[in-house]
Amino acid sequence: MHEELENFERNHVWDLVEPPPNCHPIGTQWVFKNKQGENGMVVRNKARLVAQGFCQKEWIDYEKTIAPVARLEAIRILLAFVASNGFKLQQMDVKSAFLNRFIEEEVYVRQPPGFESVKFPDRVYKLRKSLYGLKQAPRAWSARLKSFLLKSGFVMGRFRHKQGLEGTFIHQAKYTWDILKKFNMGNSKPMTTPMSTNTTLDADEDGEVVDQKEF
Repeated sequence: MHEELENFERNHVWDLVEPPPNCHPIGTQWVFKNKQGENGMVVRNKARLVAQGFCQKEWIDYEKTIAPVARLEAIRILLAFVASNGFKLQQMDVKSAFLNRFIEEEVYVRQPPGFESVKFPDRVYKLRKSLYGLKQAPRAWSARLKSFLLKSGFVMGRFRHKQGLEGTFIHQAKYTWDILKKFNMGNSKPMTTPMSTNTTLDADEDGEVVDQKEF
């Protein structure tokens, strides 16, 4: 939590000010998550302060929204091009990405729970940059990324990947491990093929109804 707030100070995300007349600050809350490595072991306990963006009203607190997500077709073309030319592929993560972009709207948020100012408990934070949870945060980050993609200024973190002489190997080992742990099968004996390839599956008319999304 202290590390998260230090990121706010380093990026000059906000200023503690007197609330203006008719100010309705957006609430904030802490979100906790255990970050796992490739083997499923917890490698870091992470805390993130987010704004309660569901309180924002369109055309009052924000105008446009966007989800900056790459199309699957583009990712496949990139991977095919890299593999065919024998290039080295790396994946990166920008730490606290949404804290790197100024916002145009005037937005006020409440002080973080548990970290209220002793001297100024009634003050609010006026945002200078976007905050996780805000409706305009993804759009602001997308604009920032387009402008400074090839320039320095971001703190990067890199993920591991498998790439050898045979080419680029894409796998979902961590996702598979998470599923095994979810159904208490983490200690099961590994098998090359988990079931017989000649088995014919028939509908169990008298069976218990299950949630198909879990399988």
